[in-house]
Amino acid sequence: MLEQINSRLQKLMPVLTPLSLVIGVFLEEVGSQVMFLVPWIFAFMTLASSLSLNLQGLKSFIKYPWVILASIAFLHILMPLWAYLVSSFFFHDQFLTLGFILSVAVPTGVTSFIWISICKGHLTLGLSIILIDTLIAPLVMPTLVHIVVGQAVEIDTLSLMVDLLWMIVLPSIVGLILNEYTKGRIEKTLGKTLAPFQKISLFLIVMINSSVIAPYLKNITWDIIAIILVVLFISISGYVFCLVTGHFLWREESIVTSFVFAGGMRNIAVGVVIASTYFPAKVAMPVVFGMMFQQVLAAQFSRVIEIYKEKYTRTSVEAMESSTIHKG
Repeated sequence: MLEQINSRLQKLMPVLTPLSLVIGVFLEEVGSQVMFLVPWIFAFMTLASSLSLNLQGLKSFIKYPWVILASIAFLHILMPLWAYLVSSFFFHDQFLTLGFILSVAVPTGVTSFIWISICKGHLTLGLSIILIDTLIAPLVMPTLVHIVVGQAVEIDTLSLMVDLLWMIVLPSIVGLILNEYTKGRIEKTLGKTLAPFQKISLFLIVMINSSVIAPYLKNITWDIIAIILVVLFISISGYVFCLVTGHFLWREESIVTSFVFAGGMRNIAVGVVIASTYFPAKVAMPVVFGMMFQQVLAAQFSRVIEIYKEKYTRTSVEAMESSTIHKG
């Protein structure tokens, strides 16, 4: 029963995520009253997601160090820089710029593993990127925020690090330990039981945090539409950059697939929590809008990956046949 519900929720995520945003806007007063629940809901969601993690991910660092380092550099240096350049070009607002940077500077999404699996990517490599990127989040995100904000906006960096530790790192470590201790059994039992509640938690986070930006969304303007379009552009460009970069650097289809989804998807819910907790409402706008496109773009780029693999495989076969003919 729960597996069927989870499967249905998975298919409906591209619809339910923006719907949660709309509901949250109309329930603005309710959302503002239960805002304190968001970090706890997020910690639960992280724990449920982390039941699939294992120490094999850390071992992969020895085998694929440059792929993992390139992924982390892409996630936390190249994409934040790109978001800064694009948002600064279209908007002259420091808070919006910070929001765009936060939307791409958060750790890669645990749900990227689902798409890596669906598209037959390198599963162990995907897990290692997720695990390592999650563990360094409390150091990376406050550093980026400090670089971008400087002294213009006062922020308690220590509190931000503590929040990231107990919302992301500690639940991830607990999930990893439980998975290792049970030798993977807990993922197949408790993991499957919690899977639908994990997705419901995501919808609740979007719904509650939408109350923060409700005053902006109740009066849709061209500025709001422009923000949404720029968010979409940055999100699409992230996938494209990953595919092109991965192709030229590694050419191995499974590695390229893992790199595309690890680099394209984000644990953007944590960005929403951080933006809503530490910054003015305007900062949360690009982050919340980013959640609308996560699953839709992942589904679309899974088809792009299929086309890429088909073309790349055909090209490889033709090259081999041509080489054989010339030798003959």
